[in-house]
Amino acid sequence: MSGSVIERYVNRVPEPARKQAAVEDPDALDDLGAFSILRGVRERALMLELRMKDGSVTALSYAYLSKAVFNPSEGITLQFGGSTVRIAGTNLATEVRPNVQLFQSLLRHRVPWVREADRASSLRASAGAIVIDEIRIEP
Repeated sequence: MSGSVIERYVNRVPEPARKQAAVEDPDALDDLGAFSILRGVRERALMLELRMKDGSVTALSYAYLSKAVFNPSEGITLQFGGSTVRIAGTNLATEVRPNVQLFQSLLRHRVPWVREADRASSLRASAGAIVIDEIRIEP
């Protein structure tokens, strides 16, 4: 009974397993240099990793993101509970792909990490590329 209705239901992958496979798939996100974005329109990151140029990493839960402000002259300010994160750089409002901007993607919890650029990366970046010069975490 190849292709029968019963075989289709018996051999089908349960919904939670499919979702878990999509989350664990390293190809499920796009590395855009200064940050990454989850590919699936409905995918959401649980935490935001802040990758510093010295190699240290801090992760904050999106559940505690209570306020986000973008000011072109100052950068992006994010309130996570009792901590304030300031992201400063150039071209932060640039649309890296159609309908993909860093700030809008942060608001939608689609950014798993942002990365500070070291001096060499800053110098190699093209004129319109997003470059994160500094990430500051303030209590």
